[in-house]
Amino acid sequence: MASHYEAPIRKPLVLGDKGYHDVTVDIAAPVEGKANKQWWIVFTIALVAFLWGLGCIIYTISTGIGVWGLNRTVNWAWDITNFVWWVGIGHAGTLISAVLLLFRQKWRMAINRSAEAMTIFSVIQAGLFPIIHMGRPWLGYWVLPIPNQFGSLWVNFNSPLLWDVFAISTYLSVSLVFWWTGLLPDFAMIRDRAIKPFQKKIYSLLSFGWTGRAKDWQRFEEVSLVLAGLATPLVLSVHTIVSFDFATSVIPGWHTTIFPPYFVAGAIFSGFAMVNTLLIIMRKVCNLEAYITVQHIELMNIVIMITGSIVGCAYITELFIAWYSGVEYEQYAFLNRATGPYWWAYWAMMTCNVFSPQFMWFKKLRTSIMFSFFISIVVNIGMWFERFVIIVTSLHRDYLPSSWTMFSPTFVDIGIFIGTIGFFFVLFLLYSRTFPVIAQAEVKSILKSSGERFKKLRDEGKPLYEKPAAAASVEKAAVTEEKAEADPAQVSSLLDAIGTFDKDNDTADDLKKVKGIGPQMEETLNQIGIFTFAQVSKMTEKEYNLLDSITGSFPGRAQRDDWAGQAKKLNDKK
Repeated sequence: MASHYEAPIRKPLVLGDKGYHDVTVDIAAPVEGKANKQWWIVFTIALVAFLWGLGCIIYTISTGIGVWGLNRTVNWAWDITNFVWWVGIGHAGTLISAVLLLFRQKWRMAINRSAEAMTIFSVIQAGLFPIIHMGRPWLGYWVLPIPNQFGSLWVNFNSPLLWDVFAISTYLSVSLVFWWTGLLPDFAMIRDRAIKPFQKKIYSLLSFGWTGRAKDWQRFEEVSLVLAGLATPLVLSVHTIVSFDFATSVIPGWHTTIFPPYFVAGAIFSGFAMVNTLLIIMRKVCNLEAYITVQHIELMNIVIMITGSIVGCAYITELFIAWYSGVEYEQYAFLNRATGPYWWAYWAMMTCNVFSPQFMWFKKLRTSIMFSFFISIVVNIGMWFERFVIIVTSLHRDYLPSSWTMFSPTFVDIGIFIGTIGFFFVLFLLYSRTFPVIAQAEVKSILKSSGERFKKLRDEGKPLYEKPAAAASVEKAAVTEEKAEADPAQVSSLLDAIGTFDKDNDTADDLKKVKGIGPQMEETLNQIGIFTFAQVSKMTEKEYNLLDSITGSFPGRAQRDDWAGQAKKLNDKK
């Protein structure tokens, strides 16, 4: 009991009367069950957006980059803005997974899996833009150091663009391995619960032979810590190197040393906002309110507030240094941002990134789900405008007034961007239907210290294997009420399908031999009128559903454990 002690002042991270089995059932439910109406609506919208973007990409490649709104002055615009934005969003996954793991933060347990998946999917979106921007992506191998008829082609290793490739590909590789390693116990859990042989085979391959032995867990812990140690420097390096794309130039508004820490803070800022957006949706769609709690949302909002304040300080520092430098080109660049043709983008950036996170100082607002959802979307809109302002306003007014021009995106630019958003959500929604969205093994590891059920037991001074008095009485009352209110028509329909038990001619079987039927469930089945293996063996999906509605406990358990198949084998052995 002492090893699980946690200060009473800390709020529980797992709500409700949840035991270890409840955690397994709840987290496996979105994978094992059917998608609900809300999932299909969101998936359809995302798929339409993705197909629209795919059409724009095909049109771009078949026609040429000229269909974009780029010109000789603003030759980096919409595409590089989206590239930096997507890379920034992917930052929070590694931060939550690696850095918070090293600092042993328990609140990461329920949100790290979705954050890691978000990292993978957002980096995929980011990687699309440089490939498309090549114009002829089928000749992409030209950027590799290869021998050819002109001697040898060697990329410029001093270029920050090349280091972008190294940093982001390394980031993607480490994040992917980290994500997959964490999924192994969950894949094994789905494998062991699978009914269909094909599903069991697929998850057996995905779990890499995980058995849950002590040796497996030892290696799992070691590999997780090593990968966290490798991934932590990537949080700083990836967006630092992205900032070098701009900071190593001599263009006013870009040539500044504050870009590396400023970009990193902005990336964490936008990444946490996107994680917040996804988690608020997932907790509702997948019925995970007991695991992704208001406390999780509040802690995420605190990080958003802190990083938003850092970004605000960076904006002020930029303005001060531009004034203090005495360089008229630099001063004009920042004056043009605030008062020039793109003033609306600048003030949208300031409003969304600097002012909106300050509402999180108020506890009532940062614990409001709807307000948190709204602010997280606002922050990501603001961070997109930040990249747009940095890139476009610095380029459209260069050293030669004769080359000054404006940039406006075409429908192809906009379509490709919307397509990547659709592609991102398509991947995330498919992930939520095939992979457990919460790391059930990690949630179980904090259940005794941070679960509401076990906190109540400690408060009552009882052993952790008992149920709290209040919960036990409520459960007993609920069971009594369910038995009292069992619909006679449903019971009659069930028994008509599987047969009735004749006390004079039939012998009752020990139903506890069927995996998934314990003493309590056997008693419940007997009260309904089910006593033999022969009766259980006749159950189909229709009878399973009737049984679930009658008992009201562990819905889907009978079908998942294949009670009918087990009972048939036991009946044949008699």
